[in-house]
Amino acid sequence: MNQRRATTTSRSSFSPLLWTSPTGRGLLPCPDATLGSQSNPIPKSNYITPLLRSQFPSIYALVISQSGFLMDSELIPGLPDEIARECLIRVPFHAFPALGSVCRHWQFELRSPLFHRLRHAAGFARSVVAVAQAEPPLARAASGPASKYAASGATYRLVLFDPCSGAWRHLPPIPSLPRGLPLFCQIASVGRELVVLGGWDPETWAASGGVHVYDFAIGSWREGAPMPSPRRSFFACAASAELRTVFVAGGHDEEKNALRSAMTYDVVADAWTHMPDMAQERDECRGVFMRGGGVFLVLGGYPTEAQGCFSRSLEAFDVGAWRWGAVEDGKLEARVCPRACAMGDDGHLYACQPEGDVTVAAGLTQESGCAWRKVAEVPEDVRMAPHLVAWDESLIVMGSDKHGGTHAVYVAETREGAKVATPWRRVAVPDEYAGHVQASCCLKL
Repeated sequence: MNQRRATTTSRSSFSPLLWTSPTGRGLLPCPDATLGSQSNPIPKSNYITPLLRSQFPSIYALVISQSGFLMDSELIPGLPDEIARECLIRVPFHAFPALGSVCRHWQFELRSPLFHRLRHAAGFARSVVAVAQAEPPLARAASGPASKYAASGATYRLVLFDPCSGAWRHLPPIPSLPRGLPLFCQIASVGRELVVLGGWDPETWAASGGVHVYDFAIGSWREGAPMPSPRRSFFACAASAELRTVFVAGGHDEEKNALRSAMTYDVVADAWTHMPDMAQERDECRGVFMRGGGVFLVLGGYPTEAQGCFSRSLEAFDVGAWRWGAVEDGKLEARVCPRACAMGDDGHLYACQPEGDVTVAAGLTQESGCAWRKVAEVPEDVRMAPHLVAWDESLIVMGSDKHGGTHAVYVAETREGAKVATPWRRVAVPDEYAGHVQASCCLKL
């Protein structure tokens, strides 16, 4: 187990994000660099590969060997790389694997943080909802022999929904999981990567500590470092794209004992780090990350001796200070399952109420208290086990009108600082994507 690493690093005021090729024709990204300092930005005329080559020959040689192509090669022959890059950032995310298969130069470009920063800055990155969803019976029958859970309709796969185009597609299966996703696994997005954590083996029901990472830039899976013991289920999980880190807390062990322990997974380093324990045991809790605030919130849950009696409290972990705050009681509304909550990009926490209302919290992290107000009402045909997702000042709710029923999907937009929501708009869902949803997250690709 790695000890917690320092959160700050010293950087030189000359830390180029790009450098020119030896011929001066191409710009290559440096994955983890910043463009000078805020007070002393580096103009384009100062991107100088000769400096790197002459003063740091070993680093220069490493870049050449790792990139697999000559630094003076062009992204698109005959075009300046700036223009070529303007073309490439317009390619839809689902075509990234095909793009990367053209040549090593393009694959290197797709893996560069610079490429994705430019894509975001230019407005071509698109919000996508990822869900762990039950496969329809026909798809399961075609995929292989039935398992114990397949007969009950609970063989799961990862599905993507693009709210802008209305398109649905599924990701390739994880090679080491021929029976589909682990039951009750958690999923989290970190930049261009999607992380699958934990869950139950569909055959044995045994808790898994497996970690699987899908990289949208190259369209392939890799195995991550497994979750440290004890094997846990129904834990809180959330991620920070800025920190490239997944946070895990609570849940229960294989003896059904609720847990207070917490940990982080560094996706880049492929390493786990222990966090301080929470003040309370929290099984079946919900995790959300407050963007911009550097705070991991763990909502609700219950201790070992109070099975199913959800707490209305929360605990907040300040990543910068590396400590938990005091337990905050009464923050959640009564009778609300924390797993029916979702944190939006606007910093508001939304929840589906048992009677069908969608409410939003005001003052969630304020000591003076927390007030909930109604912003929408869930349509009648999605009130059975509704699953709520919030992104880009929009809400999406998935559910059915009865147990085992076909799932419907609705989208609404929030207005006036989450005070009201537009009427729900029903989304067309192909039959093969109308299964039960057990987990979700949002990505910006």
